[in-house]
Formats: sequence, C-alpha cells, structure tokens
Amino acid sequence: MTVATTRTGQGGVDAPVTPPKIVRQRRVRPGLLGLAVLLIALGGLGSAFAVTSVRSTGSYLAVARDVSVGTVLSADDLVTVQVAGGQAIKPVPASQLDQVVGLRAAVALVPGSLLTPAQLTNEPMIGPDQQQIAIGLRADQVPARQLNPGDKLILVGTPTRNASENAVTRFDATVIDVAADDRSGAIAYLALASRDVPAVVVLAAEDRIAVVLAPAA
Repeated sequence: MTVATTRTGQGGVDAPVTPPKIVRQRRVRPGLLGLAVLLIALGGLGSAFAVTSVRSTGSYLAVARDVSVGTVLSADDLVTVQVAGGQAIKPVPASQLDQVVGLRAAVALVPGSLLTPAQLTNEPMIGPDQQQIAIGLRADQVPARQLNPGDKLILVGTPTRNASENAVTRFDATVIDVAADDRSGAIAYLALASRDVPAVVVLAAEDRIAVVLAPAA
C-alpha cells in the first residue's frame, strides 16, 4: 500500500494520507445493449397493438343455436357479441339485425360462430321450373337420421310385381323443410321439377317410392 505524507510549515510530518481510489467504468456489451433496445421496441409494438385492438372493438352478430341450410333466420337464432379486430373476417354488424332476419341460411350455421354475409341468401328454395309437394315417410323410409333443408334426394319409383325392371323411374328433389309425423316418421316438403310432380304424386299414393340421400356436393 502506498502512503503519502504532507509536511507542515514547521517541518513536522502529519499522519499518512490514503490515496484516492480509482473507479473503473464497466464496459457495456454491445449484445446486451442491442437486446435492451429490442425489448423496448417490442414493448412499444405491444402497446400499439393493444390500443389498436381496443379501438377496433365492435358489436357483431353471432349464431345462438344450430341453424340448418335453407332455414329462415329469426331473431332468436342470433345473439350480439363484442369482438376486437373483427374487421378481418367481416362479420355482420349488430346494427343490421333487422336486415338479416328473414334471410335463409346458405350453409349450416354453428352456435358460437360469427355471422358473415356469405352465409346468407335471399334466394328461394324453389326454382322457377319447380313446384313444392309434401310426402309422408315412414321411419324406415327416411334415408338419414335427420333431413335438413337443402339436402338433395333421389326419389326412386319402385315397379309393380308384374312390371319389368325398365319400369323403374327416378326423380331429383331438394328438401325444403321437414316436420315430424305422428306415426314416428316424417313429412318431407320437397321441391321437384314441375314435369315430375304428377308421377311422384301417383307413386306416393301407391306407396311405391324409395328415398335416397344424394352425396353432398
């Protein structure tokens, strides 16, 4: 240890004086400095995203319960929800509820999903060259556990015992609606080509129709 002394004017020697300490400056590593800058930048971006999300929060329509294809929407089928950043999928605003009620579901609607304009249609289920008929089906004639509006059916007219196999006929139909039957069957409301209606009515009266569910498109 180095000891420094001072002399007085009379030649005396004072007590030893400790020299001042030299404080070394710490080096800042470039890597740590860059990491700090990056964290500050990410924090700023996170704050900006949070502010943007809050600002873009809006009220939109969502599906409240299962809605099958072709069903006319009612107010009970929908619910209003608050969504942040909903513009990305363009859901239907809650303010358009009155415009949506009365439209048909173009696809099957699932509870909890946001409603979009592409899922709606105002097109009728019956085409210009079609007519609607009702056919009573026993439980063993229904081709699926549940028929939904929009399902495509093939009606096969079964021949009589004395008829040849060439007498088998088929008709394309679309389900408009289905109601339960007291005999544990169903009443199917179908859209048929107008030219096929007379033949199908006769076959139904004679109980000579088999119903086949066509493959989904």
